[in-house]
Amino acid sequence: MFERRESRPRERGYQGGGTFGPSLSANDRGRFLEVFWTLFREGIITLGLNDADREFPFFRVTEFGGRIVAHQQAYFFHDVSSYERLLRSEIPAIDDTTLLYLKEAMQSFRTGCILASTVMLGVATEHTFLLLVETIERSVAHSATFASVATERTILQKVNKFKNILDQQTRNLPPDVKEDLDTHFAGILSIIRTFRNQSGHPTGKIVDREQAYVLLQLFIPYCKKMYRLMTHYA
Repeated sequence: MFERRESRPRERGYQGGGTFGPSLSANDRGRFLEVFWTLFREGIITLGLNDADREFPFFRVTEFGGRIVAHQQAYFFHDVSSYERLLRSEIPAIDDTTLLYLKEAMQSFRTGCILASTVMLGVATEHTFLLLVETIERSVAHSATFASVATERTILQKVNKFKNILDQQTRNLPPDVKEDLDTHFAGILSIIRTFRNQSGHPTGKIVDREQAYVLLQLFIPYCKKMYRLMTHYA
């Protein structure tokens, strides 16, 4: 495939069974092994084709890898760059500081540091909420309504106070903001904060890879809702 794509002279190399065929260049061989073991470490592929051929170079796609290939997730991403592209596509105005922690969360996820990934995601989630609060504080029309939020000391107290005030404002919200507001705001925020607190304190509770991947997905509708609220209350 590389020879056809690059239109370079065909190289010959030894293959199993005594036949000869195309071979990779030294650089391509090194890159192939790097990509192969990265996909293996991330759980996209696993060694072995069947009981008769269990070792490298035989391999197959895992169940997790199959779901990625089939794009069965509502928000599909696999690496840092694809996650960043998806975030910028869904939330064009996303804050650079928020994005910094999200990229760190995705990088930690890829390398198997799930606890670290969950903590970074929690930081990004709380930072987005605080950006919403700051936006409203600068609003001439709405700052007085939500002024009591700033007097609360902890992030949880701020969230609860904000949610109580917001519930009283629901009827005045536009349809795109009101739709699924409880789920995409308080619901997702609570879930991510719970996992963040479990990961950030020595509880001994383990977050598995699938849970972390779901949390990274859930951040996207949460963040979209936060920025719609920012637009409405600006």
